[in-house]
Amino acid sequence: MEPSTYKITIEGTVQGVGFRPFVYTLAKRFGLTGSVCNGTQGVEIELNATPEMLERFLQALQEELPPLASIDAIHTVECEALHFDDFQIVTTNQEGERTVRIPPDVSICAECEKELFDPANRRYGYPFITCTHCGVRYSIIYDLPYDRKNTSMKFFKMCKTCEAEYTDPLDRRYHAQPIGCWECGPTLSLRDKSEKLIVKSEELIDVASQLLLKGKIVAVKGVGGYHLMCDATNEAAVLKLRERKQRPAKPFAVMVRDVAMARELAEICEQEEALLLSKERPVVLLKSKKSYTGLSSQVAPNISRIGLFLPYTPLHLLLFEILKRPLVATSANITDEPICTNIEDLEKLQGVYDYVLEHDRRIVNGCDDSVVMAVEGQEVILRRARGYAPASIKLPFSLPKQTLAMGANQKSTVAIGFDNQVILSPHIGDLGSIGSVVYYEKNIETLKRVYGFEPETIVYDKHPNYESTKVAKHLIAHRSALNALAVQHHYAHILGVMAEKQIEGKVFGVAFDGTGYGDDGRLWGGEFMVCDYDGYERVAHIDYFKLIGGEKAIKEPRRVALSLLFERFGEAALDLNIPTIQAFSKPQLRTLYIAWQKGLNAPLSSSVGRLFDAVASLLGICHVMSFEGESGMLLEEQYDASVTGYYPFGYQEGKIDILPTVAAILGEEDVTVAVSKFFNTLVEIIATVYAPYDLPLVLSGGVFQNRVLLELLFKRFSNAMVPTTIPPNDGGIALGQAVASHFVE
Repeated sequence: MEPSTYKITIEGTVQGVGFRPFVYTLAKRFGLTGSVCNGTQGVEIELNATPEMLERFLQALQEELPPLASIDAIHTVECEALHFDDFQIVTTNQEGERTVRIPPDVSICAECEKELFDPANRRYGYPFITCTHCGVRYSIIYDLPYDRKNTSMKFFKMCKTCEAEYTDPLDRRYHAQPIGCWECGPTLSLRDKSEKLIVKSEELIDVASQLLLKGKIVAVKGVGGYHLMCDATNEAAVLKLRERKQRPAKPFAVMVRDVAMARELAEICEQEEALLLSKERPVVLLKSKKSYTGLSSQVAPNISRIGLFLPYTPLHLLLFEILKRPLVATSANITDEPICTNIEDLEKLQGVYDYVLEHDRRIVNGCDDSVVMAVEGQEVILRRARGYAPASIKLPFSLPKQTLAMGANQKSTVAIGFDNQVILSPHIGDLGSIGSVVYYEKNIETLKRVYGFEPETIVYDKHPNYESTKVAKHLIAHRSALNALAVQHHYAHILGVMAEKQIEGKVFGVAFDGTGYGDDGRLWGGEFMVCDYDGYERVAHIDYFKLIGGEKAIKEPRRVALSLLFERFGEAALDLNIPTIQAFSKPQLRTLYIAWQKGLNAPLSSSVGRLFDAVASLLGICHVMSFEGESGMLLEEQYDASVTGYYPFGYQEGKIDILPTVAAILGEEDVTVAVSKFFNTLVEIIATVYAPYDLPLVLSGGVFQNRVLLELLFKRFSNAMVPTTIPPNDGGIALGQAVASHFVE
C-alpha cells in the first residue's frame, strides 16, 4: 500500500522533555520519513506512512514516552501528499494560539547523578549538570516555545563540546536547554554579607560545607529561590535561625541525603517513600521517630510531624556528599513575602544569614518547594509549586471566553483559562505586603506573556478587602471591555474539586476554612452546599458567633473561645476558672465583654477554622498563635484514636449549634479525651447534615489539611472526595473561579 502524508499534533507535556529526539529515534526505527518540530500547541509531526505503520508508530509513541513527558491528546489528519528524503527535527513553528504546557522544574536524574560523581566524566562535580530528562524548566523560562533563546540560559554561550551534544538528536542532551559544563555553564560563588570571597571554584562546596558544620547559616541559591540552610543536628544553629527569622514555633523543612537518612528521622510508608523519591521531590509531611535524638528539638517544637525532602539539584547532592547529615532548608523570605529569587531581594535578610552560596543563572520565575502528605492512601498537596507547577487542568466543558482568575488572599495562586483547560500558577503566598502583591502581579504577567494571553473575563473573590480583589478591580477600571465576575469563596472551593475530578452533576460540598466572605456580608467558614456548575444552595452552616477584635481574633484563639463562652454563659463566663479566662486580665475581660455585648469590631463568623482555635484555647493548648494553623496542629498532637463518642450539638433549620459542644468540652477532665471527641463531633456534624442527600461528598477548604480530620472522614465516607491535584486550602480557589467564568456569555 502506498504511504500517505499525515499531520500529527500532540498536546501535553511534550516540550523540554526530550520528546522530539524521542520521535526522531522512533521514526528512524520504523523507517519513516517526515519531520517533527515544537509548535504553539505541543509537538507537530509530518509523516509519510501506511495506515498500518501509522498505527504502530502512534502506539509506540504512547507506550515508550520519555520519563518527563505526558500526552493529553493526539490529533491526526491526513493531508496533501508531501515528499521527504529522510526524517528531520526542524525549526520551531510559532504560529497559532499557545496552549502547550510549560514544563515544571524536576530533580536531577539517575544518569546525571552517576556522571556527577564519576571522576572520569568531564562534568564530574559540576553543580549544574543536567540533561533532557531532568533539571530546571519553568524557573528559567521567559517565553514559549521552550527554546534556549527564551530562557535565562541564553546568557551562556555553549562551548563546542556542549554544542555537539545539544545538536545531536541521538544524544541525551539534545536540545537540553540548560546544558552547560565547567567551561561554559553557570558558576558558583561564595560571599559573606558584604563581598564575594576569593575561593577556587573546585573548593567552594567544601568551604560552604565547613561553614554549615561550624553552625553558620548559609543562604543557598537553588532552582526557584534561596534556601536558608543550617545543620539540623546543631541545636544552637537552628535556634539562631529561629531567632533571626523571628519564627518561634513554625516547623522547618529538613533536607536529607537519601531515603535511608529519612528513615532514621521518620516513619515512612511505601506511598510516602515514592513521594520522597519522585521527580518532583516535594517536602513530605511524615511522622517523626521518637527514638531518634540526633535532630535539634527546635526543628519542629511540640509537633510530632516533620517535613522531609531529598536533594533535587546536583549542588545539594555535592553538599551532602561532604556533610552526611540532615540540613534545615527553609525558604528565604521575609514573613508574608515571597521567596527571594535574586541577591538584591536576599539582602533584606542580611540579619538572618551569615554567608551566601550564589550562582549566576538567573531565576526568571520564582517557585517555592511543594508540600504534600499521604492520608489513607490519598496524596494531598498542601502547596503546589516546584515540580508540580504550573499545572494544566482539563475541564469537562469549554470556557466561553479567555479568563483570568485572581485567586484568594492567602496561599494565593492565579489562573488563566481558555478553551477546555485552566493553567494554574505555582504557589504565590499570602498577599500581606507590598512586595507580595508585586510578586503576585508578576505571576499574572508571566502567564499572560508566556501564553500570549489577554483576558476577556476577570473572576475574583467577593471579599472587598482582599488584595487580589483590589488588583482585579484596578484592571477592570482600566479596561472597560472586560467582563467581571465575583465568585463566592466557598463555592469556588467546591467548584475547583469538581473540575479536578471531572464531575458534571450536582455534589454535596462541605467547605471548612478560616475566613471567606459570605453572600450576607458575614465571614463564612463552616458551609454545607449543594453545588453544580450553574450555582449553589447553602443548605446549612455553623451558627454565627462573634470574632472579638476582628482580625486580632484570627491570631488569638483565646478571643474566639471567649466569644463562645459569652454566647453560652453570658456575663457569668467572667467568673469561670478555666484556661481561656485565665489568659486575660480582669480589666481586659470586662472590656472584651462590653465589645462582645455591643458588637464593637466583632464581625459574625461561621468558621470551623476559628472553632479549632477556640477549642485549643478552652483546653489551654494555645491562646495566641505564632503561625497560621498552629492550633490545629497542636490539637492533632492530642488526638487518641481509641477514644470513642462525640459531644452534643444542635441542628435545626440549617443552623448547627456548637454551644452544647463547648459546654461539654468544659466538663471534660482529660484534654486528650476532649480533643478526640471534638474531632469525632465534627465528623458527626458532617454525617448528620449530609445524611438526606444522595450526592457525591466533596470536601475542600483549609481545615481539610488536618490529617486527623481527613483520616476520620475517609474511614466514615470511603467515597469522599478531597482535591489531590490542587490544594484544599486557598491555593485551589483560582481554579474554581476560572470554572465559574462559564456564567459569562
